[in-house]
Amino acid sequence: MASAPTLTRADLADSVHREIGLSRAESSKLVEQILDHMCDALAEGQNVKISGFGSFVLRDKGQRIGRNPKTGVEVPIAPRRVLTFRASQMLRDQIVKAG
Repeated sequence: MASAPTLTRADLADSVHREIGLSRAESSKLVEQILDHMCDALAEGQNVKISGFGSFVLRDKGQRIGRNPKTGVEVPIAPRRVLTFRASQMLRDQIVKAG
């Protein structure tokens, strides 16, 4: 099975360069600033919502008991924070059309 192509930071910067006309360096810096701002917001516990694209949501999971599948021994799983992404309906519709 062939792997699907991956969109990278460089691809985003190149797209900004072509669409907006900023220099390659400015385009790259803009993409980095946006991603840094999103990371900082998530690190501070804020959710990130991009209209028409989706939401990055932080969830706190409590401690629970898990089981080692090999031995069957019960082990506690520590509480943790997880990041989930929920695509907007607009994005889901575009993906269905493209597929």
